[in-house]
Amino acid sequence: MYGIRSKSLAQFAGFAIAVLAVVAPQSMRAESLGDALVGAYRNSALLEQNRALLRAADEGVAFEVGKLRPVLSYALSHTRSDTVLGGVSHSNTASLSASMLLWDFGATELGIEAQKETVLATRQALIDVEQTVLSNAVNAFITVRTAAELILVRQNNVRLITEQLRAANDRFEVGEITRTDVALAEARLAQARSNLVAAEGDLAVARELYKVAVGRYPGNLQAPPSPPNTASTLEEAKAIAVRTHPTIRQAQHGVRAAELAADAAETGIMPKLSASANLSRDIPNGQNASSLSLSFSGPIYSGGQISSGYRRLVAQSESSRAQLRIAVQSVEQAVANAWFGIEVANARIEASDRQIRASTVAFRGVQEEATLGARTTLDVLNAEQDLLDARTSRINAEAESVRAVYTLLSAMGLLTVDHLRLGIPTYDPAAYYNSVRNAPVLSERGARLNRILGRIGGN
Repeated sequence: MYGIRSKSLAQFAGFAIAVLAVVAPQSMRAESLGDALVGAYRNSALLEQNRALLRAADEGVAFEVGKLRPVLSYALSHTRSDTVLGGVSHSNTASLSASMLLWDFGATELGIEAQKETVLATRQALIDVEQTVLSNAVNAFITVRTAAELILVRQNNVRLITEQLRAANDRFEVGEITRTDVALAEARLAQARSNLVAAEGDLAVARELYKVAVGRYPGNLQAPPSPPNTASTLEEAKAIAVRTHPTIRQAQHGVRAAELAADAAETGIMPKLSASANLSRDIPNGQNASSLSLSFSGPIYSGGQISSGYRRLVAQSESSRAQLRIAVQSVEQAVANAWFGIEVANARIEASDRQIRASTVAFRGVQEEATLGARTTLDVLNAEQDLLDARTSRINAEAESVRAVYTLLSAMGLLTVDHLRLGIPTYDPAAYYNSVRNAPVLSERGARLNRILGRIGGN
């Protein structure tokens, strides 16, 4: 009569199996937090997107290098001419031309160096994305385990209240309590069942979150391992973060790139020296023509565009330096927040442990007193609720403690596959760059580049 009716028996049995799979004993083949992190790293579309952005930045270096290379081009033309006397003539011409920038007072070299700094900044952005991906995996793993543990607590709560309701009915039958006591137990049981359904819904949502973060649904999840070491003091953690956090490093390279871009713009008023050559042949007549020229050119008046462009880039470099200071402040604040988050979570764990011990003693005592008629059914239900709240608080505090440690690692710039020593091959951000930095054409180097692209796409 008082069994669980929130689902059909088959539905509840299936969901119970899913819960047990999450919190099954470690003697079974279990999925660790490290496995989840590896899955997230290998299956992340966000990482793939930002790797492609990095390759696009790598190509920016090749594009700038190409400006110092000769440019070869050809042209084929056919001309039909009608004369006044009605005659028609045809001519075909083939030409080959070459041009090359010889000197621009270092503007192109500065552009190359600025683009290299952009590449380095983009690499740091990729590391920051890696931290985000791994942080999401940690959160998804902890959320699934927490939801599953809370379901077990809620199921136990339903069983306990069901027993209390049976006892209340028995005592009501013999006239020890009133119908009010039975109604209180029935209301509390209905609330417990509602909370159980809500907890099951939380687990279903957590499983979907896990799939997005890791790339697959969770199976049998192990308890999280001992959290990795971070730092011995808050000041040490901040110092490490300022040295290693990818956001700060990205901002540093951004400042340097902006400064180089401003230096390149400053040379805009300087002249340029270039050379060009042309070879053409009039095919019907067999006549060849060739030319070689040097060009020395520079601006005289540009309506203020060159000066304005230079001032704009100087202002952007000042903005980049301010952004670097903001990045340092934000990282230090994030480190402090995570550090205190760990302390608060650990304090909550200790307080919850004490609350559980005291609530357990109180609940057992109230149960014994109720059998002797010294306590009411409501007293028992309230004591059981206090114990339930203590156990729930303990589960949530432990989850927050683990999250806070990995949040601190992320704030310090250390939440990476390499630092966590997950033991898997990682993406090499320099492989593509080394293949394109000299602006290769379709040659043996180009074929090797295509193979690299194929492997990247395959992974």
